[in-house]
Amino acid sequence: MDINYELYKVFYYVATTLSFSEASRQLFISQSAVSQSIKALEKKLGQPLFVRSTKKVQLSPAGQILLKHIEPAINLIHRGENQLSDIKNSGLGQLHIGATDTICRYLLVPFLKQFHAVFPSVPIKVTNASSLACADLLEQGKVDLIVTNDPNSRLNHAYVQKTIRVFHDVFIANPSFFKQDQKDFSFEELKRHPILMLDPKSTTSKFLHNLFLQHQLELIPEIELSSNDLLIDLARIGLGIAFIPDYCLTPDEKDLFILHTKEEIPPRHIVVSINTSLPTAVSTEEFLNLLPEV
Repeated sequence: MDINYELYKVFYYVATTLSFSEASRQLFISQSAVSQSIKALEKKLGQPLFVRSTKKVQLSPAGQILLKHIEPAINLIHRGENQLSDIKNSGLGQLHIGATDTICRYLLVPFLKQFHAVFPSVPIKVTNASSLACADLLEQGKVDLIVTNDPNSRLNHAYVQKTIRVFHDVFIANPSFFKQDQKDFSFEELKRHPILMLDPKSTTSKFLHNLFLQHQLELIPEIELSSNDLLIDLARIGLGIAFIPDYCLTPDEKDLFILHTKEEIPPRHIVVSINTSLPTAVSTEEFLNLLPEV
């Protein structure tokens, strides 16, 4: 089909905003022009792309399928435009990283500082998201590089460039509220206490749930949050046993202790990935070279 790119562009803005008026505002064209473009595209494709009502606009099944293909294409074009603009302004291009807030805080800050000291004119953008969501951002071309936990069910392992850390997850509690009357605890024994952990959208949550299932146990957490730092704070005041990466604990921590388990908790990894199917900016390569490999 010979379909004008502008029609797909209009479709993308309507599909992502679910509003003809908002698409009109973002595209700087009239709402009538937006409606005409969508009608023209639907006519060429031979099927409706939106379900319209007096109150809202929704994607039709055909529209949902089309968006899955159009969104990466639009992002790729924007990525190319941004890289050209950034190269013109700084010589290297923008660095856009996707990572969890925990990885940013406990691992990436020193490397971001080092990169900025060497390349002060390169714009740095960081998008915080779960490791699962970061993998989606990389696949869609919305970020240049991601630093995530592994295992990660959504990560294309052909994109992994290096492993920069091996770590263990640990259960922690405040001894003032949790009596440490034995050396090792079984998962069955831990289940009898309030478990504090990350929300189900995280790789950490999936990892722990799968670990319990491997021992024929169902894990029902008391509290689920999106921040390891909050989990530590709640464990510190005695609300339960938190499950966190070991590198989040400071060596001089006095209010928390690690509960050793009878069952083995396998190590996990922090990996750096780029979308190898897309052009790699010089800034991305330079930052990748700064990161150590274990």
